[in-house]
Amino acid sequence: MTVAVTESALNLPGLRRGKVRDVYQLPASMLTPEGVAKARERGASELLLVVASDRISAFDVVLPTPITGKGRLLTDLSLFWLRAIEDRGICRTHLVSSDVNDLGDEVFANSPQPREAFRGRIMIAQAAKVVPIECVVRGYLEGSGWKEYQATGSVCGVKLPLGLGQCDQLPTPIFTPATKEELGKHDENVSFERASAIVGELLMRHLRELSLAIYGLATTHAKQRGIIIADTKFEFGIVGGPSLTGGVPEVILIDEALTPDSSRFWPAASYSPGRPQASYDKQYLREYLETLVAKGSWNKQSPGPVLPAAIVDATRAKYEEARRALV
Repeated sequence: MTVAVTESALNLPGLRRGKVRDVYQLPASMLTPEGVAKARERGASELLLVVASDRISAFDVVLPTPITGKGRLLTDLSLFWLRAIEDRGICRTHLVSSDVNDLGDEVFANSPQPREAFRGRIMIAQAAKVVPIECVVRGYLEGSGWKEYQATGSVCGVKLPLGLGQCDQLPTPIFTPATKEELGKHDENVSFERASAIVGELLMRHLRELSLAIYGLATTHAKQRGIIIADTKFEFGIVGGPSLTGGVPEVILIDEALTPDSSRFWPAASYSPGRPQASYDKQYLREYLETLVAKGSWNKQSPGPVLPAAIVDATRAKYEEARRALV
């Protein structure tokens, strides 16, 4: 029987728990010779171990009920996209290896979880200085973007045509950054100018270019598989020192990429603008939670509600459908 991994406990320093992922510092001494060779090939001197748990969050709250197997599904999808992005030459990513056998036995010393519990849910990653801006690309008008458009006619300072409806396709995809807030706080949509004031305009222009290029690659592939990627978000990190030529430093794509946790996936066959769409992502879960909010039994604050088995099973099925369709 598959057991959910809600938290990892490994013999590694520097543990940071995010909403879904546990991230450790990974000394090269804790790798096998094969793992060391892969890190050297990538030019990665500082490493992290990223573990995708089965935790799930909604409205920036980690819920108490895991979705068993979700971490492996997310990792499988992320690996597919990270490799595709590098193969296309858009940018480098943090991925060094996804093979749990590249980790030395001492990583699992005194851990209650065996090596096999982590197979298919880890990435050995190049460490980077995280850019404190989430890079969101929207091709369709839904979620917080739809709400903002109804109020202002714009999304993150990007003026849009009048008369657009819910889930309408935008004339061209738009880049709408957001601040990265601490766990438990809501990320805030901001204008490009505000993001530039935080990290620098030159860097933001580069991140916008990369984000739109990745989204273009992904939507072309997904369309061929009958999936609409309505929107998605990326995170980037800086590696190396400042540019000697006055340009931007090298940035790499980090964290996950184009999964149901970070994107809206809609089946193209049933797409019809003007209403909410069927989805292969967390929207199903969000809609269930909204019914609890409407009844006054939850206020979108921590702690989150325990999920019924039927909601867990249906959410897992949505993630599995997305993986089967895209990979």
